[in-house]
Amino acid sequence: MSITTHFPRYPLAFLPTPLHPLPRLSDELAGNFRLWIKRDDQTGLATGGNKTRKLEFLVADALAQGCDTLITTGAIQSNHCRQTAAAAARAGLHCELVLGGQPPAVANGNLLLDLLFGAELHWTTRENRLNRLHQLADELRGAGHRPYFITYGGSDPVGACGYALALEELREQTAALDIEPDLIVIPSSSGGTQAGLVAGAWVLGWDVPILGISIDASATELQKTVAELASQTAGRLGKPHTFAPADILVNADYLGAGYGVMGELERQAIRLLARGEGILLDPVYTGRAFGGLLDLLREPERFARLFGPGTHTIIFWHTGGSPALFAYAPELI
Repeated sequence: MSITTHFPRYPLAFLPTPLHPLPRLSDELAGNFRLWIKRDDQTGLATGGNKTRKLEFLVADALAQGCDTLITTGAIQSNHCRQTAAAAARAGLHCELVLGGQPPAVANGNLLLDLLFGAELHWTTRENRLNRLHQLADELRGAGHRPYFITYGGSDPVGACGYALALEELREQTAALDIEPDLIVIPSSSGGTQAGLVAGAWVLGWDVPILGISIDASATELQKTVAELASQTAGRLGKPHTFAPADILVNADYLGAGYGVMGELERQAIRLLARGEGILLDPVYTGRAFGGLLDLLREPERFARLFGPGTHTIIFWHTGGSPALFAYAPELI
């Protein structure tokens, strides 16, 4: 079984992204764990990241509709906004971003890259971002533009198709390497990446558990979001299925002090992977998710109760975000 899409796709990513083992870290962990990492931090566009796969479909859809401007929203250090700005530049489109918060004295990290890619920035409160984005769309239409609205994280059925195809890419890689993953672990926030993977697994008939470690939502809220989006994506891919929230694996034990607040969990995970494997995580998403995974693996008996006994081959899906490290420098050193 393979995934066939008839939707337009605008090439942005360097694919396939690498899949490779983490031997030093695997050896350090107690228990029978073999860790691998899927490097979507290496998708290429604007230093890489998971949003690039979604944007291949979103940008193509925007061009097919004759749009001239991409608009979206996120936090000050949004990886999604940075990649959207770069995708717009690549496709010859204008880009306008609604960011939550106040402009800092010095533009750093993802925010610096937003500006380098030529995006126009609009500032509002975190709570008002989506309302401001809808207002901006109306303003642009009134000025004679044709904006293409992209929601948080590109997490809609159009964008999520990118991750259904990503799962097929992973399956081809694991088959070539003769490994069978027992668990895929990803950071999950707006839900599009996890939903695409879940829908892709359904279409392919691949019974592999996909655990989303929540970055900012309760388990109940995130399960509902991912289930709805996975159902919509499966339908878009031509193999309808209704996922229930209970079908979605989520761990929300590592929310810390909130979204974008880096604590000791993230700090230790970033340092460990940097010094042990030469790989950079980010402070908001992959640092939190990888830190949560390490916490689970450091208690093999607890992990076995959750996922069964025996040797486990685990793939951590790196969603990118390293530019944000520079904005968090004082908290990392």
